[in-house]
Amino acid sequence: MSFIKELNLLIKARYPLIYISSLEEERIEYTIKKNLKLNNRLSIYSWDYIEGYKIGANKEKFAIKNPLQALEFIENLLIDRPCIFILKDFNKFLSDILISRKIRNLLDMLKKKSKTVIIVGNEIEITTELINFFSLIEFPLPKNTEIKSELCRLAQSIEKEFNKEFLENLTFSCQGLSLEQIRRTLSKSIVKYGLLNVDTIDLVIKEKSQMINQSKILEFYHTQTKFSDIGGLENLKKWLNIRKESFKDKAKLYGLPSPRGILLTGIQGTGKSLVAKTIANEWNLPLLKLDMGKIFAGIIGESENRVRQMIRLSEALAPCIIWIDEIDKAFNEQTKSFDSGTSDRVLGTFITWLSEKKSKVFIVGTANNFSVLPLELIRKGRFDEIFFLGLPNFEERVLIIKVIIKNLRPHSDLKLDFEKLALKCKGFSGAEIKQAIVEGMFNGFIEKREFGTKDMIDGIKNTVPLIEIDTKRIKQIQTHAITTRIRLASDIEKDL
Repeated sequence: MSFIKELNLLIKARYPLIYISSLEEERIEYTIKKNLKLNNRLSIYSWDYIEGYKIGANKEKFAIKNPLQALEFIENLLIDRPCIFILKDFNKFLSDILISRKIRNLLDMLKKKSKTVIIVGNEIEITTELINFFSLIEFPLPKNTEIKSELCRLAQSIEKEFNKEFLENLTFSCQGLSLEQIRRTLSKSIVKYGLLNVDTIDLVIKEKSQMINQSKILEFYHTQTKFSDIGGLENLKKWLNIRKESFKDKAKLYGLPSPRGILLTGIQGTGKSLVAKTIANEWNLPLLKLDMGKIFAGIIGESENRVRQMIRLSEALAPCIIWIDEIDKAFNEQTKSFDSGTSDRVLGTFITWLSEKKSKVFIVGTANNFSVLPLELIRKGRFDEIFFLGLPNFEERVLIIKVIIKNLRPHSDLKLDFEKLALKCKGFSGAEIKQAIVEGMFNGFIEKREFGTKDMIDGIKNTVPLIEIDTKRIKQIQTHAITTRIRLASDIEKDL
């Protein structure tokens, strides 16, 4: 249901208190007045702490810096028609016992007189005494049509006409920004370049990156890694390559639904995070990293709000990729009973979204310990597929060593015995192989000569892999992946 339809429904049903969380109070007020004032019998009043109410033809100010008086105005207003009162930043006063008590005293009157109070705040701040009396509505960021309309209006004001392709690209790049942010960024482009051009899109992307990072929940990630930079994992790469075009219109016309996401599980150091970064670059989509630690930080009730904020922001930026690193630490069956039910509520909101989302948001979750994840998260329908990344086999170790050497020394032509090195580092993860190679390179560097196969072997000997530290657990993880029929990112060596 659209915002205005839901708001209309609540007003007609005489819901007395409505809460809208958004930074775009100007756009909210405009949207409400534009869509609801079509009903000539509806009166709309707006209040803020500095300006109060502006009443009458002369716009006389009333209830300036007096939130209690703002409520008394609602109570004493004698008018025989439905009324809406938009109170900006009024959430800051809800913890005051005078305000809280006054609101509860007004409830019956509001219902009988068909008066609706709408509180607009930057974030949801409702005290426990009032939480059950409010109806929360999400105010969405501007859609493509609204963004395009704003861009055309701006083009007209500067006497400029966009060609169709540039307008489409600029509209797409502006998704996820508020109208005010779009106006600021385009104004910056005009000042900097004297016009709106391809460089404007780069400015928009920088603004979007800054906005995402300011949310303190999502982090905009820049990545340039390709599948050719990852040795092995051929089964996973093939699966991802098949879905590379899945977010484009031709896939939709073919009848294909947008993929939901994948869960990558396995041993530490096998490239789960690297794969997440590479998907975004290969698919040419923005990568946003979700910090689950920040989701759970703060006061009770704030975590659920932050999940909703993440969902709202990611859907506005779609198509995009959300990377959730170490998801097993956030949703852990063994520890969730100690957090007053917060993780259950967050998990419920998250998996409902995973199951029902229609937006082009692809989730990449990574987990080291698959066994602690709740069943409701890993059942079919949440993720499209679950892949296990085990320790690399012989062929993969050869490829990994070649890729690492190429990345570290791209312009050298080293004569190394890659097969011999791959045999020596059996049981090593990709991260451990890289550490062993760097260790060997130091031997040549300190002696002021080129390094060779012997140096690499010495580096391998001086590196203790995880499988030697905890052999039993590593073998259990690999056995669990095979017996539970989790899809393998590559073939596993059976004699580790």
